[in-house]
Amino acid sequence: MREAGIFLSGRIVNLRPLGMSDTETLATWVNNPEVRRLLSTLFPVTLKKEEEWLSQLGSDDKNIVLGIETKDGKFIGTMGAHRIEWGNRVCTTGALIGEKNYWGKGYGTDAKMILLDYLFNTLNLHKVCSDVIAFNKRSLRYSLHCGYRIEGVRRKHIYKAGKYFDKIELGVFKEDWLPIWRKYKKTGKIR
Repeated sequence: MREAGIFLSGRIVNLRPLGMSDTETLATWVNNPEVRRLLSTLFPVTLKKEEEWLSQLGSDDKNIVLGIETKDGKFIGTMGAHRIEWGNRVCTTGALIGEKNYWGKGYGTDAKMILLDYLFNTLNLHKVCSDVIAFNKRSLRYSLHCGYRIEGVRRKHIYKAGKYFDKIELGVFKEDWLPIWRKYKKTGKIR
């Protein structure tokens, strides 16, 4: 475990800054066909391209990307806030659990809840948005469990595997999320 690198600590995960040592793992995840089908990535990601992406992290105040680690230090994914609009106090979140053995077991939910705590209660954002490809039911469920509501659908907006899919746009306001957070902190459950 990288104790010095922990930025946020949840019930079952920690969020930490990403480093160059994560390059190979990140490239492996985004090149994996099962993972890639859930992302907007179209082309193969080389180690050089991943290094370039990692090296620019932290160069502006509009994006925050953190690694998700289990409490025993296993790097399993990433969680980020993107396109932060400080004047409007809104952003968009994105998540990736690259280690498939950790899918559907609450790791993403814990990571999202502690990121939302930081975004709402530390950075004082007003609204956090997200979007999901319509066929990604697991991502949609977890976003709804974390308090997001569907705000719109961009019909046939995403092209994957020879077909067009809807993009579902979601948002959550601080005041709607706070009761969910209080329950989560107390019980470890969202619903």
